[in-house]
Amino acid sequence: MGNMTNAYETLAVVLICCIAVLIVACLIRSVLGPRVTDRIVAVNSIGTMTIVIIAILSVLLEEAYLLDVCLIYAMISFVAVIVLTKIYTGVYREEEKEESQKEEK
Repeated sequence: MGNMTNAYETLAVVLICCIAVLIVACLIRSVLGPRVTDRIVAVNSIGTMTIVIIAILSVLLEEAYLLDVCLIYAMISFVAVIVLTKIYTGVYREEEKEESQKEEK
């Protein structure tokens, strides 16, 4: 039974490291773009992967309260993406209005 526990712990550490590399890749995508939508999706992906890392740590450390942290973080991440999308939509509509007003003149 000890070997199996050790194998699961090793797998959990490897998964956390792989997800950390993916978070860095998403961070690069969120900085470089090229479009705002790419940035929003990258930020959403970072939030999702962070939730997965916290869930893996919850199993690894046998701490159930970390799952509550996951739920709270998921709600905050969801609201953040909605706010970013609303801001982007408002900016896009304003630019579209200004462009159409310039064309009319």
